[in-house]
Amino acid sequence: MKSEFTAKLSLSIIVVMFMLFIYAVIQAIIIVDKRQVGTDDGFYTNRVKISKELDAKAKELTIGCQSEFCKVAKVLDYVTELEYKIHNSIAYSPHETMAFGYGDCDDKSNLLISLLHALDKEAYFVLVPEHIFVIVALDDPRISQMKGLWVNSKKYYILESTAKGSPIGFPLEYQLKEINAIVEPFENEKINLKNLAYGP
Repeated sequence: MKSEFTAKLSLSIIVVMFMLFIYAVIQAIIIVDKRQVGTDDGFYTNRVKISKELDAKAKELTIGCQSEFCKVAKVLDYVTELEYKIHNSIAYSPHETMAFGYGDCDDKSNLLISLLHALDKEAYFVLVPEHIFVIVALDDPRISQMKGLWVNSKKYYILESTAKGSPIGFPLEYQLKEINAIVEPFENEKINLKNLAYGP
């Protein structure tokens, strides 16, 4: 009698454990799927983060800034000074990129956009063949005549995380038709592009 009860209990535990395992696998797939954005040449993995460490870093970098332009420029300078190094693993998180002191365009763009978010700046990923860069909304007379990427009739300035010392308003080095997607980083969803232009 005891052994029959023990066998039933063991079987019940095995069934419950199996169901928990299946649930965990499904949740992991959903999380990975939410981080992936498909492009013409593969998948981009979103690793943006919100954290106290990133908030503190953004604040530290922008001490003394009296304008939004200064804040964006300081964060951009920090990210571009990190060594550009290509690797074959999945995109690093912003924390890993800061800790390692290097990264490729995915890593550095994830860090840049996470720091911009900490400053409450509207910014998006732009996915082009084998590359990713960031655009930011910025209203400042010093750059109002510079060219920018107009997305659905709103002007954004290009931030290139991989070029040391690159300025706000980096020139667009791709044709508009090469833009695979513009992605909202924290929802990880493609923007519905009604119109797209490049100019002052």
